[in-house]
Amino acid sequence: MEKYVCKTCGVQYPPAAEPPESCFICSDERQHVPAGGPAWTTLEAMREEGTYRNALTREEAGLYGIVTQPSFGIGQTAYLVCDNGFNTLWDCITYLDAETITAIERLGGIQAIAMSHPHYYSTQAEWAETFGAVLHIHEDDRAWVARPGEHVRFWSGETCRLSDGVTLHRLGGHFRGAAVLHWSEGAEGAGVMLSGDVIQVVADRRWVSFMYSYPNLIPLPGSTVARIAEQVRPLPFERLYNAFHRVVRADANAAVQRSAQRYIQALQGELFDT
Repeated sequence: MEKYVCKTCGVQYPPAAEPPESCFICSDERQHVPAGGPAWTTLEAMREEGTYRNALTREEAGLYGIVTQPSFGIGQTAYLVCDNGFNTLWDCITYLDAETITAIERLGGIQAIAMSHPHYYSTQAEWAETFGAVLHIHEDDRAWVARPGEHVRFWSGETCRLSDGVTLHRLGGHFRGAAVLHWSEGAEGAGVMLSGDVIQVVADRRWVSFMYSYPNLIPLPGSTVARIAEQVRPLPFERLYNAFHRVVRADANAAVQRSAQRYIQALQGELFDT
């Protein structure tokens, strides 16, 4: 019995004699199935290949990025937030090996894992079991959990406080239960938001954007974007990190607000004439 991993999105499935016929994450219109069809591997096979390693990088005081090299699956970055002795892993990556475990243990381990949305669930159960961490997922995304278990805590409502400085906020949009992490002590007390791609930092780092489906370019309604911007407006955050190591380094909340306004103007035909 193997715990098969989808090579396209990196999500791990429960033990089975054969790989699934399809990946239900990739079959959704917010992701994609490659033209050649689904392909599978296992975490054990990835380790045995000797091809992959995880790079752990200090982003700022108390914040570390973790990314697999070469890129695997969607290629997202996970973040470790060290908040006064309580460590939270924000989002997950598929690859996990002894070197990564040792490096994280030196930083105090992981007490909680919090997920933005299903595209980054990857091997979240392996991470939770390895570090003895509670895995926090909004209950609105319960149906997308491929490997449920006692390590999962489904939270409800609009906020979930993990530590004195770390709070999850459900924003919806990309997925019904899509969440962001607000770290009040980040950026030397000016605040940091980790957004996955619920709020997406774009090529021009002064701006962000929003999407229902990124690979298939399906936008969100203007009313949803307006609501998301209004929900984060009261939160103090100077910097915003997305899932692909793009950062709005200054005045990030203002960047979200003006980006939401631009997005809505574009949908309404008020931004340009073409």
